[in-house]
Amino acid sequence: MDNAQTGSVQVAGLAHIGVRVHDLDRSMRFYELLGFTKTAGPIGPEPVAILDHPSGVELNLVLNAPSASASNILMDIAEKHPGITHFALLCPDIASAAKRLEAAGVPLSGGPIRLGPNAQAIFVRDPDRNVIELHQRG
Repeated sequence: MDNAQTGSVQVAGLAHIGVRVHDLDRSMRFYELLGFTKTAGPIGPEPVAILDHPSGVELNLVLNAPSASASNILMDIAEKHPGITHFALLCPDIASAAKRLEAAGVPLSGGPIRLGPNAQAIFVRDPDRNVIELHQRG
């Protein structure tokens, strides 16, 4: 049998994360706190703004959320739907990150919590209630 039929699909890494948002300016104020800068857009039929981070992470802000205050169906209701609930960004110092977020008026939505002996995390929500984990190893 041919390896293309039996082997796994080759994946070389994560290209980007798509995040649905309502208002680009409001979202940019939040994501700039995390070190992202807008490098392109809005472009395309959705439209999409592309944000890059010095760590190599790319976010695509999909500008088609219809309401500025809609709940996040994956996280805000008791019934659990399939889907991506959050993404985690490596953060070398979550205590410092928590202080910076607090100073900017961004409350934690969870943590700090230990994730076994080798990791800890805090959680925040962007202005559209998307969940971001700041994950510290060690």
